[in-house]
Amino acid sequence: MAAEFMGSKSAGTQFEVVEIKTSGDKRQDWSLEKFGGQGLFTKEIEDALAEGVADVAVHSAKDLPTRISADFSVFGFLPRRACRDVLALRSGVGIPSLIATGSPRRRAQLKKMFPQAVWTEIRGNVETRLKKIVSGVADATVLSEAGLERLGISSFDGVRFVPLKLDVCVPAVGQGIIALECRASDAEKYASMTDSASADMFALERRFLSGLGGGCQAAFAANFDGQFFRFYHESSGFRKISFPDGAGIAQMLGIVDGIVSTLG
Repeated sequence: MAAEFMGSKSAGTQFEVVEIKTSGDKRQDWSLEKFGGQGLFTKEIEDALAEGVADVAVHSAKDLPTRISADFSVFGFLPRRACRDVLALRSGVGIPSLIATGSPRRRAQLKKMFPQAVWTEIRGNVETRLKKIVSGVADATVLSEAGLERLGISSFDGVRFVPLKLDVCVPAVGQGIIALECRASDAEKYASMTDSASADMFALERRFLSGLGGGCQAAFAANFDGQFFRFYHESSGFRKISFPDGAGIAQMLGIVDGIVSTLG
């Protein structure tokens, strides 16, 4: 997907794909909630950039650490795909009593929807998690709609998928966006290879996240769909705003800063 997009931005260019397993992929026993996940899904990929094994890194934007080394530059983004969270219920389950997710963000928001539920963690790739739900490890888990789409999973035997409205569960910052990273010295070379709408969405959501000093394990979230800016925070709950007509990205960032100051 990234190679196709970049190829369309640079006619005639061919790309070789280098597959890299990250610590986050390998450490299936690691509790993201207890020990954090900063860099777990990016370090080895950035190492490949530094060593010249790869020229461009492809990340799920929601996995990017809050702070990125000055040696690297996030120079662009692919067009955003579906970004909702999806409840994956074991077939035959109406209201889940045991929900598996290691995300404080998801748990905090969905407790209103399922106040009686007991919560547990779950690790593994998407297929592994779905198999665990089918086997009865839990009644349900929560997955990214974008991830399911990219894997081509629209159905799974023994599981029912229920997309969650953005007003019910605000996605993680950057969810559904693919970020492109390179060595800082190469940033100008690749600068034109980006989707401007996704860049604005990411900038606004990231400003909210970094302003509050939060990482991926904090129970707050933000999402901009081009019309509404939605956010969730433990102190304010869910809120949704629209920006003034004709507002540019600088003005919108200023409004987000104002929101953060009231929450901080």
